[in-house]
Amino acid sequence: MRSLTLYSWLLRLLFPAILIRLLIRGLKNPAYLRRWGERFGFIASPKSEKLLWIHAVSVGEVRAAALLVPALIDRYQNHRVLITTMTPTGSDQVRFIFGDKVEHFYIPYDYLSAVRRFLDRTRPVIAIVMETELWPNLFHECRVRNIPLLVSNVRMSESSMKGYLRIPRLTRSTLVQVSQFAVQAQEDAERLIKMGADENKINVTGSIKFEINIAASQREAAEVLRREWGQNRSIWIAASTHEGEDELVLAAHKKLKQDYPDLLLILVPRHPERFGVVERLAKRRGFKVLLRSKQLYDISPEIDVLIGDTMGELQFFFAAVDIAFVGGSLVPTGGHNLLEAAAVGTPVVVGPHTFNFKEITRLAVERGHTIKIDKANMLSNAISGLIDHPELRAKAGEAGERLVNENKGALARNIELITRLLPVG
Repeated sequence: MRSLTLYSWLLRLLFPAILIRLLIRGLKNPAYLRRWGERFGFIASPKSEKLLWIHAVSVGEVRAAALLVPALIDRYQNHRVLITTMTPTGSDQVRFIFGDKVEHFYIPYDYLSAVRRFLDRTRPVIAIVMETELWPNLFHECRVRNIPLLVSNVRMSESSMKGYLRIPRLTRSTLVQVSQFAVQAQEDAERLIKMGADENKINVTGSIKFEINIAASQREAAEVLRREWGQNRSIWIAASTHEGEDELVLAAHKKLKQDYPDLLLILVPRHPERFGVVERLAKRRGFKVLLRSKQLYDISPEIDVLIGDTMGELQFFFAAVDIAFVGGSLVPTGGHNLLEAAAVGTPVVVGPHTFNFKEITRLAVERGHTIKIDKANMLSNAISGLIDHPELRAKAGEAGERLVNENKGALARNIELITRLLPVG
C-alpha cells in the first residue's frame, strides 16, 4: 500500500506535465484536444447497467479485442460491452469496427478520484485489459469493488519486464490485484512470475491475434481493390511505418523502380498525424503520389506511391498486394502484427527489431512465410527476390495461411477464463 500511496502522490506532481503532453500531442493531432473530461472520469451514463468492460489502449489492441467482442455478445446476451482506449486512433478504430454496438469512452488517467468516478458510473461486472497495460490504482480499485479482472493476450518482453522491475514493490502490488492472466507464450508467463505475479493465476492460452477469419466478401473486396490498382503491375505495401522508417522504405522503392518501372508502393504510416508528412516526403523524393482518400477511380500507371490515409482498410490492402513489409521493425519500435498478412497468404518482410512480436515472428520465419532482414539496405533485395520468384511467393503465402490456421484456439481459451470469472446466468 505504501508504494501505491507514493505512486499516487507522484501522479499528482506530474499533473501539469500530463496536461502539457496532451497539448503538445494536440498540436500534431487535434483529436487529443477533445473529450478531456473522459480522461478524468467525467463520462455520460452508459446505456446498460450490465457492462462487460474491455480496455484496449490503441489500434492493435482494439483489433485483438474485436475478435473477442462477438463471442462475448453471443455468450452474455443480457449485457452490453464497453470498450475504453487511450488514443484517438484507437477510439476511431472502435467506432469504425463496432459503431453503436458497444459503449465507448477514453480510459481515465490513473488518478484515484478519476478511477473511482469512472467505476461509479460504469459499474462493470468484469474488467478485461488487453495485453500489458498495468494501472496500479485502477487494478486496486477493481479488487476493492470485487470486479473480476482478466489481463488478456499478455505479451511481456524482456525490456518491458526490466522496466517494471525498476519499481518492484509497485509492480508486485499491482499484479496481485489481477484475478487471472491469459498469456501468449510460456516465456511471457515466466517473466510475469519474476515480476511477482501468482503463477496459479497464469494461463498460457496463445495469442488471440491468430483468430483471424477472412470472409469471402472481404476477399472479393480485395480483388476489386487490386483491379483498381492494376493487376498487371507488381505491388508491395509498407504497413504501419514509423518516423525514420519511411525514408528507408522510399529509398528501397527508388532502387526497386530502376528494375521494375511500374512497381507500386502502398505506404501506410502507423499514426494518422503523419499522413501529410509522409506524402510530402515521398513527393520530395521525386515520386508521383496519390492519397487513398482521394482515389476515386482506377490508379494511373504513372502513380508510384499510394499513401494509405484511411482507417480500417489494412486487411484489404494486405489481401490486394503481392508482398508486405511490416513496419516498426527497421527502427527500434519492436515491430507490429504480421498475422493479418499471413492470414491472406501474403509473404512478409520484417526488419531486425521485432521484439514486440518475438514468438510470432520466430514462428513465421521458421515456417518460411516471413523473411527477416538485418539491415535497411537489404529491404530492396528481399522485395526483388520475391517479385522475381512467384513460386516462392506462393509457397510463403501458403505457409502463412497454415501458420494462422494451426495456431487458432486462444479465443476459446480466453472465453473459458472469462466464463470462470463471470458465470453465464
